[in-house]
Amino acid sequence: MLTLMHTQPTGLQMIWFVLAAVLWTGYFFLEGFDYGVAMLLPVLGRDDDERRVLVNTIGPVWDGNEVWLLTAGGAMFAAFPGWYATLFSGLYLPLFLVLVGLILRGVAFEYRAKRDDARWKNGLDWCATIGSFLPSLVFGIGFANFVKGIRVGSDVLVAQGFWSLFNPFGLLGGVLFVVLFLAHGAVFIALKTRGEVRTRANRFGVRATLAAAVLMALFVVWQNLAWPAGETSWLGGAATVICWATGLLAVACLAVSALMATRERDGWAFAFTGLAIVALVVDIFCKMYGNLGFISLDAGRPLDMTTASSSPYTLKIMTIAACTAVPVVLGYQAWSYWVFRRRLSTGNLPVVTVGARRARTA
Repeated sequence: MLTLMHTQPTGLQMIWFVLAAVLWTGYFFLEGFDYGVAMLLPVLGRDDDERRVLVNTIGPVWDGNEVWLLTAGGAMFAAFPGWYATLFSGLYLPLFLVLVGLILRGVAFEYRAKRDDARWKNGLDWCATIGSFLPSLVFGIGFANFVKGIRVGSDVLVAQGFWSLFNPFGLLGGVLFVVLFLAHGAVFIALKTRGEVRTRANRFGVRATLAAAVLMALFVVWQNLAWPAGETSWLGGAATVICWATGLLAVACLAVSALMATRERDGWAFAFTGLAIVALVVDIFCKMYGNLGFISLDAGRPLDMTTASSSPYTLKIMTIAACTAVPVVLGYQAWSYWVFRRRLSTGNLPVVTVGARRARTA
């Protein structure tokens, strides 16, 4: 086993690493079903009315969910600027693909209703689908490579090429994230809709959740056998136990979610896919604790929690600001979900708009 020599992180450094993990967890939990809904537009939406219902399920919340990504990135930039700088300099192309995807889906959601033209709406629906698929795939590949370990040189820059990220384990992570978000989105649609759309979403959700459980099991076993957390994580042997426990918990949650979906317990099905996402992110960040997901080729100049961190004064000011602002943000977002909690169907669409559209297609 590799013997780790490192400087112990301070309390504030540990707090901000945990907070970064929490922010990424919130992002994948909330934006995960947004991605899933958008990717399912051409699958579950048989006509424009049904696709409009699907878009409306996330219409009031998708942009708020996306803020979690900005907050997670901002926390990384302010608390661990060395971590942020290495990612954005060495992994510029993958992050650029994420940005392209986010732009495509944002434009699709904002401009879909600007023209009452079938080709216009179909084109933007595909933009939303592709724009959700790209970030899901790239984030999955990226975090799988963090588990495996991304090599950095003495200049604290990534010491491997772009195509090396597409290794078998990285591709498994990408596929896992896509399928997991599809399952999360499908059970969310079943939770938020009525009628035929809900029925199709429920059937798809059962299949997607079972597929995600199989992929999750393969990911967890491969990760823990090939790259045991105890050999790299600063938590030592405890990391191995945590990674196995959280990984297997994620698999179990997906199996329970599929069971709940077959019984049409939509709320429980959604809760368990969400819990699976939480468990997976905890697993990944436990593996990354200390080394930040990097393998430093120069032992004299490693990139880790202590060397990549901001000054203690900066972390102290950030902690005060976070304790003040985060509860307000959480309260507002919880309130918005409560306001838009009711189920939707094509019957909720404006009568004039639906009638006019049907008259044109008759």
